[in-house]
Order: sequence, then C-alpha cells, then structure tokens
Amino acid sequence: MSTNGKLDVQTAIAGDTAILTPVGDIDINTQPVLAAAIKQRQTENGIIRLVIDLTGVSYMDSSGVATLVQALQTARKRNTKLVLAAPQQRVLTILQIARLDSVFRIVGDLESAKSV
Repeated sequence: MSTNGKLDVQTAIAGDTAILTPVGDIDINTQPVLAAAIKQRQTENGIIRLVIDLTGVSYMDSSGVATLVQALQTARKRNTKLVLAAPQQRVLTILQIARLDSVFRIVGDLESAKSV
C-alpha cells in the first residue's frame, strides 16, 4: 500500500514529556519524517518520556515498525521511556502480529501515556 507521500508530525512538550503526533500513513516514503522527529526529541535535554500518539495513523508498514523499534532501543540506551498511545486497530494489529505489543508500552489514550 502506498500513500500520497505526506506525513505531518506535530510536536508538543509537556514538562519532561515530548509528544509526537504523526498524522497520515507511515510507509517507506514517509518514515524518514517520523524518524527525524523522533531523533530530534530523543536528543533533547530534560526529556525523559517520549509519547507517540498514533491516533492519526491508519496504516504503518514494516519501515514504520522498524522506526519505532529503533526509537525504543534509543530510549533504553538513554534510560528514558517510549510510550505508544491510542493506536488505531489496524496499526495495533500489525504490532500484535509482530509480537511487539508485549515489547512496547502501549496505552489506550494520550492522557494515560503522559503518566506511564
């Protein structure tokens, strides 16, 4: 499946938490946009939790999953948290098929993610 090649990633900072909100499909063409946003926030001083709000993502291919795995590895190295919030059922199913639902911290809504 391909997209129109557009992915918007909004960023918000709430204290020691960075919240990334990608909107659009995450595939091989758009994954670099998400990867760059994650990298930028993971290297900021004072950020101990990165929340990726997946509410606006209806499709994610293996390149998107790989980007999330890399972000999790970086978070572990930096002793910070990575939380996935509110994935749509289609994205959650992809994570479940890859058995990553037991690896990632996944919560049902953005508010819960801020306190995990």
